Amino acid sequence: MTTSFTAAAEAAQLTPVYDSGQLEDELNAVTAHTWNPQRTHTSGGRVGQAAAIDWRVLPLRSLGGDPERTDPGGPGPHLFAATHWLARLPYLAEALEAIPAPLNAVRLMALGPGAISTAHCDPKYRLDRGLVRLHIPIVTTPEAVLVLDGVEHCWQPGTLWYGDFSREHLVRNTSQTVTRVHVVIDALLTADLAAWFPAVWQDLLAHGEVLLNHTGPSTPALWPAGLPYEALLPSGFADFDAAAPLDGTLIPARIDHTVDGVLALTVAGRTFALVAADADEFRFSGWSEQRTLQPNGGGLWLRVRRGRAAADRHVTAGPRTP
Repeated sequence: MTTSFTAAAEAAQLTPVYDSGQLEDELNAVTAHTWNPQRTHTSGGRVGQAAAIDWRVLPLRSLGGDPERTDPGGPGPHLFAATHWLARLPYLAEALEAIPAPLNAVRLMALGPGAISTAHCDPKYRLDRGLVRLHIPIVTTPEAVLVLDGVEHCWQPGTLWYGDFSREHLVRNTSQTVTRVHVVIDALLTADLAAWFPAVWQDLLAHGEVLLNHTGPSTPALWPAGLPYEALLPSGFADFDAAAPLDGTLIPARIDHTVDGVLALTVAGRTFALVAADADEFRFSGWSEQRTLQPNGGGLWLRVRRGRAAADRHVTAGPRTP
C-alpha cells in the first residue's frame, strides 16, 4: 500500500523569531563600504558573471572563509568557513550557531531600489536532495517581494523562512528609497531542523520523499583507513549534474590531505573536500548526503540517496601500497 502526502507549499515560516532591531543595528556595522555584486556558481566549479541589477552580497560564510566570494559555492577543494565579517555580527552569529544543521554559504543579500531579477530556478535546493535555503529578513518594505512559484511573499524582519527555490522565482524591489536586506542561509536538512517546520509539514518531513542528513561531528574528518587511499570510481560520481552517478567508466581517484590539511578526493583533475557525515561515512563539503563514501576492509562503498531511496555500489579501493 502506497501512502500519499499533501504536496508541500512553496514556503513555510519556521519556529524561531529574532530581535529585528538588534539585527538591523548590527547591519549598520558592516555597511560602511559597498558590497560586491551577487554572482552565480556553475556546475563545473566556476564563478559566473556579476548580477546585472543592484543585487549585492556580503559573505558571512563562504568557501575557505573568503570575504570576497559572493556566490553560494558548492563542492570543491575548500571547506565552508566563517569570514571576518561574521565577527562583527555577534547576535546573528549566535542565531546561526543555534541552527541544528550543517551550514554551507551564509550571505547578507541586498536588493537595491528598482532592482528586479530574472525568473530562475535553483534545482539543487530540494527536500529530496537534502539541501534547503533559509531567509531571515532584516530590512524590507511592502514594495520588495519574492515571487515564488507565482506567489508573492514579503517576509517580515526577524522571522525565519524556508522557500522551495527549486521552483521558479524572482525578487522585485519597486521601492524608490529602501534597499531590501535578507540573511540567506544554505543548510543541510536534518531531523532537528525539520522539527522547526509547521505542524502541517511534519507528515511529509517524517514520511515523504525527503532526505534527512546527520548533523555530523564538529571535529575534522578523519579517514579510518591509510592515506593516500586509491580507488576506481564511476565517472558520474563526482559529476553533480549526472543523472546516474553510480554509472560510467571506472576512473582512478585518490583520497589524501591537501597542503592545507583538508581531507579531499581528487578525481578527473578536480579536488573535492570531504567531511564526516556519520561514523565512517563521508560526504562532499558543499553537498548533502545525497552522495557519500564509506571505506571498509575490502574496498569502498559508494551511496547515492534521493529522498528515502538509496542505491549502493562497491568498488575496488584501499591504501596505496609502497
